[in-house]
Amino acid sequence: MIWGLQRRLLVLLMLPLGLVAVVSVWLHYQSAGTAALQQDQQLVRLVPLLADSVVVRSRGADGQQMSSDGDGLGPNPGLAMLLAPPVGEFLKEREGFAAYGIFDAQGRLLLGDGWLPTVLPVTDEPEFLSVVEGGVTYRLVAQRSSSSAGQLILMLADGSDAQQNWLSTVTIRVILPNLLLLVVAATAVTWAVSRALRPLIDLKQAVERRSPRDLSPLEAGTAPTEVRPLVASLNRLFGLVNAQAEAQRRFVADAAHQLRTPLAGLQAQVEAWAQTARGARPGDHVQLPVDQLLRLRDATRRTSQLANQLLALSRADSLSADAQPMQQVDLQALSEAVFPLFLDATAAKQIDLGLEAAPSQTLGHAWLLRELVINLVDNAVRYTPDRGRVTLRCGQGGRGMPDGAWIEVEDNGPGIPADQLPHVLQRFYRVPGTTGEGNGLGLAIANEIARAHHTSLQLMPASGGRGLLARVVFAPLPATGQPG
Repeated sequence: MIWGLQRRLLVLLMLPLGLVAVVSVWLHYQSAGTAALQQDQQLVRLVPLLADSVVVRSRGADGQQMSSDGDGLGPNPGLAMLLAPPVGEFLKEREGFAAYGIFDAQGRLLLGDGWLPTVLPVTDEPEFLSVVEGGVTYRLVAQRSSSSAGQLILMLADGSDAQQNWLSTVTIRVILPNLLLLVVAATAVTWAVSRALRPLIDLKQAVERRSPRDLSPLEAGTAPTEVRPLVASLNRLFGLVNAQAEAQRRFVADAAHQLRTPLAGLQAQVEAWAQTARGARPGDHVQLPVDQLLRLRDATRRTSQLANQLLALSRADSLSADAQPMQQVDLQALSEAVFPLFLDATAAKQIDLGLEAAPSQTLGHAWLLRELVINLVDNAVRYTPDRGRVTLRCGQGGRGMPDGAWIEVEDNGPGIPADQLPHVLQRFYRVPGTTGEGNGLGLAIANEIARAHHTSLQLMPASGGRGLLARVVFAPLPATGQPG
């Protein structure tokens, strides 16, 4: 799995903090072990002093038992406790968490706390064990010792065992503070990493927001020093791609332009030839049959139209890439200028060609918008059956864009199936089963020109439920009404 740069930085920065926390827990455990060892050593040192604290009582004149110094009567009638100062200080400092016990050789309690367990050491060496009493873990030492009272078993318990209580101690003193530190550090590091990576995120978003045709250089001045080589490489790549695309556009434009002149001459010759053949009288010498001449004429027309469409497509692509400044265009005058171009074609098919042009203004390129209207009307006339209807409209406001200009062409032809609408805007695509002549470029060119004007070509069923409505809606003019 490949992680993002931000996640990598967070892991790399948080990992040392986690390791520090683990080392801290380990060191605390080691220190607890050292403290436990010191505690055991202290208990061993206090056991002989505890033995010295046991005194045998002597009888007084009244026959009562008295201790050797006349003080410290204990619960045992024969023994008394006169605590040595170190033992007394030990018990006082750990009041409630320390205990002692004096047992005879058979394990009977003579003096001390009754909850202490019975331990019978086999040798004179001290024996250690841990005992839980009242929720407290005690470290306990038991040792046989010979005293003036005979053979005794001395027992001393300490409830402040560092090693036994290390888990609760380390939880309170180490784990919880370290967890809090990790949370605070993670929040701070996340914020810092996000701020540090903001230039990279801005660069990513700038590239994502770009149109595929926008190959202008990226701004490198605001990028960090480490990112500038990447920006420079991207700009160099954009330049190479732009140069290659420009060369391709020039090739298509030059090829289409070079084809126009000979194709125009060929079409003129074939048109004259076809007109002569059509008006020939019986007996006149005609080299080709009339139907072959008509097919040749139609072929030259299609070839000439294809060259013109390729040239228009190349210009639309070039405009999108170069972002040439736009001028204010009168769509009403443009529609009125295009309308007469199709009178002959519609008359031949007896198509009712209508014009509904209202005053409308937009920003754009007049020559490209003229190509857009020509392609839309030509597409409608070409696929509308005889005695059909084609209407060219333009206006201002409505159509989903307040105060925006729009232009549309509506026909009552066969229309386009809904599942084919996403495909008809592709270049050289024709709906399967379509009759009539065409190259599959008309709607694609219109859409490219619309995109060059920061809008899109909308295709929908005609108002009568039959046919196609092609519409382009433009953004409103700037507040000044002047080109921006």
